[in-house]
Amino acid sequence: MAYFLFFMGLCFVLGGLAVASNPSPYYGVVGLVLASVVGCGWLMSLGVSFVSLVLFIVYLGGMLVVFVYSVSLAADPY
Repeated sequence: MAYFLFFMGLCFVLGGLAVASNPSPYYGVVGLVLASVVGCGWLMSLGVSFVSLVLFIVYLGGMLVVFVYSVSLAADPY
């Protein structure tokens, strides 16, 4: 179980680094979704499944709205 939690923590950090290091919002959102899913999975393995579900719905929904907004601004030619 300790190895699983270590692996989830490592994936969470790598997902955060993927968000921070990608200048393109298309690839940054993949790291964002990875970090969100792994973080919520980590919370579920610790036994707080309701908090994990609420964080997944609220944070991922809010962040995907920001992603759509930034993609629409990047696609605008003027």
